[in-house]
Amino acid sequence: MVNVINEIVINLPKEKVSAFVSDPANAPHWCTHIRSVEFSKGMPLRAGTQLVINEQVMHRYQQHTYEVVEFIAGQKMVMRTESNGMMLETTFGWQAVDENRTCMRLRHRARPAGISKAITPLFALSISSYSRRNLKYLKRLLEYSVRKMIVL
Repeated sequence: MVNVINEIVINLPKEKVSAFVSDPANAPHWCTHIRSVEFSKGMPLRAGTQLVINEQVMHRYQQHTYEVVEFIAGQKMVMRTESNGMMLETTFGWQAVDENRTCMRLRHRARPAGISKAITPLFALSISSYSRRNLKYLKRLLEYSVRKMIVL
């Protein structure tokens, strides 16, 4: 079993960070491997919501259907998919450091199957690398957007 946890402090209130991240339409803007997300727009995000995520990982295009298994607005969102015997669960968590800073935690749990079992340590490193890169990109994106709005 792979269990990777990364976190970052973003200089914005928890409500702003969690609202942006929990909107599936925003995922391609900050997750470098996600190309698009298909979901029922206008429907509230809740447990049971299905998201079709089109991604490119290591030069391979893949499509996975994730199910939101837990959603507590402003606190936590858990999504899970299973394909070809491999389970992947992603947990997003937000905690206020103070009124203007948020600690965002991203946890990936996976149960590799088939040949992936043999390369589990490399799989964990790859997930950790993608996760760290995405969190840094999210931080830059959100903080830059706020600075840009203040200047205008």
